Amino acid sequence: MSEHSRIIKIARKTIKLESESLISLEKSIGKEFCKVVDSIFNARGKIVICGVGKSGLIGKKISATLNSTGTSAIFIHAGEASHGDIGAVKPNDIFLAISKSGDTREITDLIPFLKNNGNFLIGMTSNRSSTLAKKSNLILFTPFKEEACPNKLSPTSSSITQLAIGDALAMTLMELNDFKPKDFALLHPSGSLGKKLNLKIRDLLKDDFKPQVSPKTKMKDVILEISRKRLGATVVIEDNSIVGMITDGDIRRMLEKNDNISELNADQFMTKNPKCVRDNLMAIDALYLMQSKKINHLIIIDHKDSYVGVTHILDFINEGLN
Repeated sequence: MSEHSRIIKIARKTIKLESESLISLEKSIGKEFCKVVDSIFNARGKIVICGVGKSGLIGKKISATLNSTGTSAIFIHAGEASHGDIGAVKPNDIFLAISKSGDTREITDLIPFLKNNGNFLIGMTSNRSSTLAKKSNLILFTPFKEEACPNKLSPTSSSITQLAIGDALAMTLMELNDFKPKDFALLHPSGSLGKKLNLKIRDLLKDDFKPQVSPKTKMKDVILEISRKRLGATVVIEDNSIVGMITDGDIRRMLEKNDNISELNADQFMTKNPKCVRDNLMAIDALYLMQSKKINHLIIIDHKDSYVGVTHILDFINEGLN
């Protein structure tokens, strides 16, 4: 067997074992899972997630996903919890402890405090006979066939099931909370995701870059206006109304047909009835429109149909919306 064949075999076996564990997890979802969801959905406090090692890393991800989808959560490292961080846990909070074995010392040491504090304890574990399972109010069971690690030691399949059930928990709560894209946008103001959900086309406009000429403007002055405003186009305005648009491409095509264009007026080579959109259109929708129409410019108007500017497709790319 070649080295590459061996690599492919190992990778495929890893994915196969992990996918088989996910299938087992899917089949295990039932009334027990529903009770966990109900307890979190009806909780008066936040959900506190705790773990150590690989389970701790998964716990951080679950906490982040819950927070970004409308369920308040925090993560506490199990080791730090025993040295003061457990003080962040209030009586009304639900405590989600993650441990594959269910007998992780750092986790089980916290159980007496949680019971005395009146916390509702949910144990995420693959071992129903463990201390965590026996002491928990409810169990998030994470069955897995076998670890994909050749030595059957490194958390692989077990970590995948923890991650998946955490996502299932978050998505279920998201639906129950009627968490909509507008709510998602409020929690994701930055980055490409935030921009897709928040950015309107007017946010792309530059106040001092508003190219315009009249229908009788000569070619030389049209070219000067396009060059000055550096958008590769200008709008043609007559009596405060948009009557056309001229782009670099229009000028090149006109040069191919005419030897002398210096005396031509703007209305002789402009594109009539150009595409205009409202300034409150979402930027991502404007981009999809430009891509579907195969155009590089859009004219922006306000609610009174007044011309407010031009946007170029590069404006969207510069914002990371491509």
